Amino acid sequence: MSEIHFKDQAALNALVTEEFSDWSSKVVVDQALINQYAELSGDDMWLHIDVERCAKESPFGCTIAHGFLILSLITKMKGEANGLEKISGFGHMMNYGSDKLRFLGAVPVNSEIHSRSRVKEVDVSEHKTRVVMETHVHAVGSEKPALIYELMFVYL
Repeated sequence: MSEIHFKDQAALNALVTEEFSDWSSKVVVDQALINQYAELSGDDMWLHIDVERCAKESPFGCTIAHGFLILSLITKMKGEANGLEKISGFGHMMNYGSDKLRFLGAVPVNSEIHSRSRVKEVDVSEHKTRVVMETHVHAVGSEKPALIYELMFVYL
């Protein structure tokens, strides 16, 4: 595998693509996970935790996962590295923030979710190299993403 130095803009530009990776591994979003997240986050809205009420009143007919729970599961879905595993020469890699986060659809309880991503942008500057990674999370079988996220991270 040929390495790419984190300051080599031309080589890094080759990682930027409109094409998304293959699908990641799947994660099951069950009621126990939803309840754990509700407890941890303090978000105990009935649409997430009240199974009986949701069966009667929810437009989904069941509980649904928290949007931020789905976001937090991105790291659990193992997928392709989009060529980023080739990057070398840096001392640190760290989260730099987000450009975009959209919740586009509900994830019903007991859904399997998976993700795919692409390198959207790379910018080399004197002190850092910034990468924007776009990730789409879908309930398995759904054409429409439940979540679109653009993560920025930097190599220092």
